[in-house]
Amino acid sequence: MSGTAVVSDVLLGLTVMIVAGSVLGVVVMPDVYQKLHYVVPAVLVAPPLVFVAVAVRNGLDESTAQSALALGIVVVSAPFLSHATIRAARIREQGNWEEAADPPERGGRPARS
Repeated sequence: MSGTAVVSDVLLGLTVMIVAGSVLGVVVMPDVYQKLHYVVPAVLVAPPLVFVAVAVRNGLDESTAQSALALGIVVVSAPFLSHATIRAARIREQGNWEEAADPPERGGRPARS
C-alpha cells in the first residue's frame, strides 16, 4: 500500500467520523435550530476532506476537477440552504412574519388584512 493511499484512507476515515458525529448530534438535539448546528461539520468540513483525499489519491486529473466543482457548489449553497431551513422552521412555528410588519408610523408597511 502506497503512502498516498494511506493518507487518502485516513482522510476518508476522518470524514466518516465527522459525518457520523453530525448524524448523532442531529438525532440527539431536540429542535431544528440546535440540529442545524450539527449539520455544519458534515456540510462544510467533510467535503473538503473528501476533495483532498481524491486529490492525494489521483493527482490533478478529471476526477479531481469534478470533486473541486462539487465542493464549490456545496460550500456556496450551504449558507443559503441553512437560511431557508431556519426560515421555514420559523414560519411553521410562528406563522409568516410578513403579516406582523412594522406599523406605518415607523416607516414600515401595514400588515395584510
